[in-house]
Amino acid sequence: MKLDKWIESVPNFSEGRDLKKVERIVDSFRAKPGVKLLDYSTDPDHNRCVVTVLGQPEPLKRAMVEAIGTAVELIDMTRHEGQHPRIGCVDVIPFIPVRDCTIQEADQLAREIAQEAALLYGQPFYLYEKSATAPHRVDLANIRKGQFEGLAEKMKDPLWKPDFGPDTIHPTGGATAIGARMPLICFNINLDTPNVEIARQIARRVRNIGGGLRYVKAMGIALEERNLAQVTMNLTDYTKTSIYGAFEMVKMEARRYGVRVVGSEVVGIVPMKALLDCAEYYLQIEDFSSEQVLELHIE
Repeated sequence: MKLDKWIESVPNFSEGRDLKKVERIVDSFRAKPGVKLLDYSTDPDHNRCVVTVLGQPEPLKRAMVEAIGTAVELIDMTRHEGQHPRIGCVDVIPFIPVRDCTIQEADQLAREIAQEAALLYGQPFYLYEKSATAPHRVDLANIRKGQFEGLAEKMKDPLWKPDFGPDTIHPTGGATAIGARMPLICFNINLDTPNVEIARQIARRVRNIGGGLRYVKAMGIALEERNLAQVTMNLTDYTKTSIYGAFEMVKMEARRYGVRVVGSEVVGIVPMKALLDCAEYYLQIEDFSSEQVLELHIE
């Protein structure tokens, strides 16, 4: 599919257990001209679905508004339980410029979608990251603080009036954070212990706010189905904090508690450069260039 402007979006929906609902939401991105569904994954512990989609601005806008409406219809946040912080049925919708597109154009798309979806469905929207209208709204963690359960009270404060939509939560849909940002990598590391407090302690040391790696947000959660604890991370700038750097620091901190890393996962689509950096580091390749990757020579 040839696109003039490439914009990526990675919407996160608060449903990872009912696959029929997930499929109905994902159908919004299937077989739509100008839109390409790249990937989607579910996690029952997080109770969350992460979709990765690429498209032209207008077709992507139409598909996203449809997906938001389907999520508002199907997901009841008053009954939602999961390990991952969330404020709404569509928790967050980032837009990432990929090719022939600026961060300003991604921001404009986010605003147009928020305005239209708020009018259609009564869902409040907060602009975050590069789209934020105030410094305290840049960080998604600040918007999520208190989660869905505390959001109605939080929104009584004028500092937390939504950028689009009603001044109160949608009764079952909650609210949504939306905005433009640079590529983010969701990277999770599993430990050979069910003790979630160990994962939380490691996360505190690894994340930026705790004095760890500059471009890492992290927390510890329990993977109940696997009887493991997990350090779940967002790498907000992989060019400055690498996947392998985060991995090695978690391994080092795990030794403090006598536990080992037993696996990791990258959620969704990631830039090839991030993975090539890992290969170059672990294989100790000298004078490596991306021009040596065969697939990059295929048009």
